[in-house]
Amino acid sequence: MLELLPPPPADPLWVLTDEFGADERPERLNLVLGVYRDESGRTPVMAAVREAEIRLAERSASKEYRGLSGNTAFNRALLTMVLGAGGPAERAAAVQTVAGSGALRLLADLICRTRPGTTVWISDPAYVNHRPILEAAGLKVRTYGWRDAEGAFDTEGVLRELAGAGRDDVVLLQGSCHNPTGVDPLLDDWEALAESAVSGGWVPFVDLAYHGLGDGLEADLLPTRMLAARVPEMLIAVSCSKNFGLYSDRVGCAIVLGASAGAARHAETALQNAARTQYSMPPEHGAAVVTTILEDAGLRAAWRAELELMRGRITANRAVLTAHLSALGRGAEARMLARQKGMFSMLPLTPPQMLALRREFAIYGTTSGRVNIAGLPGDRIPRLAQGIAAVMP
Repeated sequence: MLELLPPPPADPLWVLTDEFGADERPERLNLVLGVYRDESGRTPVMAAVREAEIRLAERSASKEYRGLSGNTAFNRALLTMVLGAGGPAERAAAVQTVAGSGALRLLADLICRTRPGTTVWISDPAYVNHRPILEAAGLKVRTYGWRDAEGAFDTEGVLRELAGAGRDDVVLLQGSCHNPTGVDPLLDDWEALAESAVSGGWVPFVDLAYHGLGDGLEADLLPTRMLAARVPEMLIAVSCSKNFGLYSDRVGCAIVLGASAGAARHAETALQNAARTQYSMPPEHGAAVVTTILEDAGLRAAWRAELELMRGRITANRAVLTAHLSALGRGAEARMLARQKGMFSMLPLTPPQMLALRREFAIYGTTSGRVNIAGLPGDRIPRLAQGIAAVMP
């Protein structure tokens, strides 16, 4: 049987990560994977997370099964954090998932079970795993452009293309800190997107993976809340990997917003059934950590303060990089990078130039030009700027 298995395509991010691991140059720099690193190059455990884990260990709670929705206290806490108390949250339901990717897949399965063959629109470029997840669930995928020639959000182009989305199509939108470009719509653009959804009848599918790392937690959640207040139905995939630093604990949540509370409860049952056939129920530890933090005023304040420090360091890294590029005579490229936000930036480099950056300077980013600004040590920024300038014509 295994001999008949066709060769599967390799994941490009992990191929580059393996190549980096085999690179023996001491100056090598890994900007591929989307993890936050401090100045020493470590991915730290947040202080609030460490304290929550100590409390959980002291409590020694039972390891009994939680149920198909996972940790219900976690679901309530995430629902309140994302949508706020009352309002749209009263007609929403949430289930815990295996991180944000699990939420995307669970919601994709829900779409397919509801309307097989539904078309889901994703941005071009998009997060590398969006298309594979959606197509694996049996959905059709179409793309719409994201940036204009100057590298800004292409308001007119996006609205023009989404005018072609059919009624009951689904449009996937990243709620903040767009991956891979770092380019987000302005609030007026989000208002226009909400109007397009209402008038066109398409359903927003919001991917929330980086909230808190762009303009701040509340500001990054504002577009999602605004959409929820305007549209009758919405799907939301939430990840706790980045803003809680729980990468390997795989903590996420799938939220369904219905036209009524009854519709949301019906969707919750469908999500539970889908989870049952995939992994039965998600792991408890990470969800318990997040719940402990969000339900305790002191821990919640400490977490938000540390998240803000992380955001500040990412913002400072980008500002220093743009300053160095400007000093090297790359003002146009610097201005393009300066309007980006969040963990990632899209360098204005072609695939051959990214290859040259890797071979000549031991700087690893994706072939598309994406680099992880959040994984960049401050003392390596000048060398990154020099490498970018050197490989450009």
